[in-house]
Amino acid sequence: MKLLEGKTAIITGASRGIGRGIAKVFVAQGCAVAFTYSSNKEAADSLAKELSTEGVLVKGYQSNAADFDQAQQLVDQVLQDFGSLDILINNAGVTKDNLLMRMSEEDFDSVIEINLKSIFNMTKAVQRTFLKQRKGSLIHMSSVVGVKGNAGQANYAASKAGIIGFSKSVALELGSRNIRSNVIAPGFIETEMTAKLSEEVVQGWREGIPLKRGGQPEDVANVCVFLASDLSSYITGQVIHVDGGMLT
Repeated sequence: MKLLEGKTAIITGASRGIGRGIAKVFVAQGCAVAFTYSSNKEAADSLAKELSTEGVLVKGYQSNAADFDQAQQLVDQVLQDFGSLDILINNAGVTKDNLLMRMSEEDFDSVIEINLKSIFNMTKAVQRTFLKQRKGSLIHMSSVVGVKGNAGQANYAASKAGIIGFSKSVALELGSRNIRSNVIAPGFIETEMTAKLSEEVVQGWREGIPLKRGGQPEDVANVCVFLASDLSSYITGQVIHVDGGMLT
């Protein structure tokens, strides 16, 4: 039996990168998937078409998780279209890197809003449904940078560290209702974004990782499957590092 058979998930920011990898693995495990994208309709349509051959419902929605009202509208629409909801994966995020002395207030605010406030918006939007059914799995995407910090990424690190504090608090609040909240902290994952880096830079990253390789989106997706499935029914409030030993 597939691990996510009969379940429905919302995955934010899934038209590319890690989010796309999660959507593909979830559908392969029998999960119906509603995913969001910010602007690239072509990539979203392509993903929906590719995954719809698996026999479960897959649908893309253009929605900004950083907007409180849009998050609520999205969840309402997904419940209407899919009829149920079991899993939320908060994956949408951006970077606007710069040294603190050069970082604008706008660049700080927008990263906090998109990366951190979106987690509040989406979790708040699904909470009522999860409370009513007395079950649900919340999975939030942080980063190794949210745990250890990184020069030139004060805004990103602050947003990703905030996700960890938020998730642990939600785990304490909602645990008695069988709603679990966990965090994944990916390390160096090779996606379209890292493909823009030179091979020399990428190799330098790989050398600094105990497993001597970058991670793949599937490496993160497989941990998401575990946290979304009944295999992890006694796990909540945790941060799982998917980083090849980078922070060991």
